[in-house]
Amino acid sequence: MNTDVYKESPVVHQPAFIDGHSVEIPILKVLQQDGNVYDGAELPEIDQESATKIYKTLAFHRALDERMVASQRQGRLSFYMTALGEEAASVGGAAGLKPQDMIMAQYREQGALMYRGFSLENFMNQMFSNEKDLGKGRQMPIHYGSRELNYMTISSPLATQIPQATGYAYGQKLQGLDAVTICYFGEGAASEGDFHAGLNMAAVHRAPVIFFCRNNGYAISTPADEQYAGNGIASRGVGYGIKTIRIDGNDILAVLKATQDARTYALAENKPVLIEAMSYRLGAHSTSDDPSGYRTREEEAKWQAHDPILRMKNWMLANKWWDEEQETTLFDKLREEILAAVKVAEIIDKPPVEDLITDVYDEPPTLLKAQLEELKLHIKKYPEAYPFTAGRIK
Repeated sequence: MNTDVYKESPVVHQPAFIDGHSVEIPILKVLQQDGNVYDGAELPEIDQESATKIYKTLAFHRALDERMVASQRQGRLSFYMTALGEEAASVGGAAGLKPQDMIMAQYREQGALMYRGFSLENFMNQMFSNEKDLGKGRQMPIHYGSRELNYMTISSPLATQIPQATGYAYGQKLQGLDAVTICYFGEGAASEGDFHAGLNMAAVHRAPVIFFCRNNGYAISTPADEQYAGNGIASRGVGYGIKTIRIDGNDILAVLKATQDARTYALAENKPVLIEAMSYRLGAHSTSDDPSGYRTREEEAKWQAHDPILRMKNWMLANKWWDEEQETTLFDKLREEILAAVKVAEIIDKPPVEDLITDVYDEPPTLLKAQLEELKLHIKKYPEAYPFTAGRIK
């Protein structure tokens, strides 16, 4: 039994209750909205080349989100989720890692995949579930995955990736790899039991995992003050004995610096780190959501003034690493390329129905084969209901 906690604790002789707010948690800020760096701030490792890559990724993210929401409204896409106002969290986090590090995302971290080089065509093929989709059309839109880029395929159930990330990172440690795992999730997911199991397991077994919480203020329609009464998510990391930091999630330099330092620590000490990035979800939870039902325009306008992409642009301009002509050219080019990619991906054939039962078993079991044949008969009977598949049934 570890008795150090008793030795280190001060002794009192009258009841002295504490709560999460008894721990004063500072927030790391490096970059101001006007593009100036705070006095005394420590910059991350970044140069013009890496800064330009980060900024172009942020721009791609914003442009893709705009176009895909429009495509969903036009009936061309079934579902989409933007990261409007939160782009710095995923892009900055990915930029602070190495290519061999595993990324386990929730569902609003497409920016991390963009940073690693996932192509526009791959994004489109996944969202339109066509035969070129790496996931063979089995996932709903935005549930990306890439073995090549060390980005674990996203799944819909909330928070399942948190204990999985601990296990994966523990495996990296056992193999002696120069790699960590980063696990993204929202503050809503931190209310799930998997959060507590995953963090405790990582702390006890010393897994080199970075838990990255995007605290964007809302779990769908539930505001943070109705989700928990404690001092955010960071105080929970302290409770589990995990090195913890709270940062301005709209400050790309703070995100980058925190992630770089967290990776160094996790790898050197074989211990987990918790990063709580304070941000705001400017967009709807998804294209199925209407945020006007639970928050005001005034609240949204307040946070629009903290746009993370504009903040980085101002810093790039101040450093003379970027100019307005480059800005206009970049966004015009992105919007043109994305629209063209939509038109291509939406007319590519869907995957053959046989792909539904491959890859899981070396040889599909008899039951799955029988179910596949029943499905084929059903499609042949109602071909008008399956226009993209009926003509390709063997």
